[in-house]
Amino acid sequence: MVEESYFTKVLPDSIKFYLPRTEGYMDVVKEIVAQYGSMSLIEFDGYFEGKFEPIKYTRLEVHTTDIDERHIIEYANKIRARLKQHSLAFEFNNKLILVIKR
Repeated sequence: MVEESYFTKVLPDSIKFYLPRTEGYMDVVKEIVAQYGSMSLIEFDGYFEGKFEPIKYTRLEVHTTDIDERHIIEYANKIRARLKQHSLAFEFNNKLILVIKR
């Protein structure tokens, strides 16, 4: 039997952005890919803010090491403003955080 050398890497921080499929959406996705290198995307219909008509959303998930929660909240607020949204939801280490325009 042949043994192979390998190593493992643990990425303890998980960020899941819930992005509406609006103008500027792909620019945000490209920016996140450039910053984190890899991600997963899942599309779904969202019924947020009391709306009855579904809006297409994408859950963009990345895993990383050593990220500050305050930094990611500020980044999510910038995304919210760029996508012209009243609010933006994201999960940071399994905590749902809503960034809402004041």
